[in-house]
Amino acid sequence: MFPEGFDLNDLLAQAQSLQEQMRDAQAQLQTNSYIGTSGGGLVTVVLRGDGELERVDIKPAAIDPDDLEGLGDLIVAAYRDADSQVKAAAISALPQIPGFDPGQLGL
Repeated sequence: MFPEGFDLNDLLAQAQSLQEQMRDAQAQLQTNSYIGTSGGGLVTVVLRGDGELERVDIKPAAIDPDDLEGLGDLIVAAYRDADSQVKAAAISALPQIPGFDPGQLGL
């Protein structure tokens, strides 16, 4: 049924080790904060690694009463900047698995 030399116990131990590494990576990611900016620092967004929005800082120079849509765009851009950092950190924290492309996760 299994090829000669196949050790099921070894495979199970490897799977358990991988599972522990994944839990550790996820816990580390959730404790970190990631800062995204836009407009040359006019808007700053802070995200936790679990995607929870912690803070949005807007400098007065970013507020133009005649262009509130522009302010919205700056907020979205800063959020996307921080979110891309979260995703990059998540990918780099994953254990290295031969033949596995983390991009397959949709991060």
